[in-house]
Amino acid sequence: MDTNVNYTLVGAFVIGITAAIVLAIIWLSSGLSVQPYSNYIIYSQESVSGLSVDAPVEYNGVNVGAVKSIELKPTDPHLVKVILRIHSSTPITKNTVATLTSRGITGVAFIALKDTGADLTPLTAEPGQDYPVIPTAPSIFLRLDTALTKLTKNFESIADSIHGLLDKENLQSIKNTLSQLDRVTGTLANNSQKINAILVNTTHATEQLTPLMKTLSNQTLPVTYQLLSNLNDATRTLSDVALQLKQNPSILIRGVAKAPLGPGERK
Repeated sequence: MDTNVNYTLVGAFVIGITAAIVLAIIWLSSGLSVQPYSNYIIYSQESVSGLSVDAPVEYNGVNVGAVKSIELKPTDPHLVKVILRIHSSTPITKNTVATLTSRGITGVAFIALKDTGADLTPLTAEPGQDYPVIPTAPSIFLRLDTALTKLTKNFESIADSIHGLLDKENLQSIKNTLSQLDRVTGTLANNSQKINAILVNTTHATEQLTPLMKTLSNQTLPVTYQLLSNLNDATRTLSDVALQLKQNPSILIRGVAKAPLGPGERK
């Protein structure tokens, strides 16, 4: 029995299946997705050596996109313009900061995103901007380079100070001082017995003065205090007499007038 076969339809079907398989392989191998993406720009003032197109973009360690393009900014060659292709669902806010990072010392470079504030307002493009611009923060390598540069300058300053301190004149002064100290030390060593004798005599004198100080404290000082008290009383008496003489000089001839008798008193 003869069968009528439409070879054209069969060929078209085979070609369609093959094309679908090829497209599926390309789709899966290239990581294509139906998830929507948004473009953002960062401008880096430091070298982006090690960063390449399709390098990952991570937000707090989560992969959210990739680097789309890398080029110098046409109007300012000191800046590197990097366009990022990021999942539209990623919360890119006005406080989001981008940092060039690498895994390990010689690992793959990537862009790390992090939110540094509480303002969750979405980042939008300003007038004249093609895409929203994410501000950048210095990478760890730039911070280390800056710290090492400052440390090197500090060491250079210390070295200059030491060099200025240890010039010929200061070295000669230090040598003279050490020489004099050596002489003083030798003199003290040679007269150590005399110094010991002086210290012993001083100790003995102190021990002898101690009883005398106790005697002065217990006997002489109380008597002296009493004498001074008596002199103070005598001075007050003389002062009163001098005042009376000043008011009535006839006291020297007539004497002091007797006080009048009180009621009921007799001579």
